Amino acid sequence: MKNSYRYAPYYCEENIWHLCQEEDFAAFERKVVLISNETRTCALWNQRARPADNEPVIWDYHVILLFENDGWQVYDLDTIIGAPIPLAEYVELTFDDGVIPEEFASKFRVIDATEFATIFSSDRSHMRTTDGQWQVPPPPWPAIVHNEQSNLMELIDMANSKIGTVMNLSQFKACFG
Repeated sequence: MKNSYRYAPYYCEENIWHLCQEEDFAAFERKVVLISNETRTCALWNQRARPADNEPVIWDYHVILLFENDGWQVYDLDTIIGAPIPLAEYVELTFDDGVIPEEFASKFRVIDATEFATIFSSDRSHMRTTDGQWQVPPPPWPAIVHNEQSNLMELIDMANSKIGTVMNLSQFKACFG
């Protein structure tokens, strides 16, 4: 697999949307995983944006790609641990479920990658400050908008069970481990 996939820092949902279109993954069963929780404060270790070594970054949400190739593999373009990586290793190095307070525990919405590629829509408004400035510069490609409506906030709302399957870390490991 190549290392030159489309990538823009802080736009993981768009990075993964593009990754879903890559021929490198077409032959595999693929799932998109949106990671968030009710408070939108998920602790993930070994991310590029971590504040310091051995400290987690607290994301409001994060998005990764799973694909089945002699076991489930993870493609996370924001991790420092490499990709692809076996799911069990990724989970061990990214989530510390025994140490963190419940408010930082992740939930996982799993959606078939083809469905995600079809339904995902973001006008990037979540990346603007109240005065309309960008929190971080947007990617160089056009926003991914279907039906003139953004649904990213709906997808990361873990109380919403309309799309995909939402699970906690134990359920996620049991399902894909």
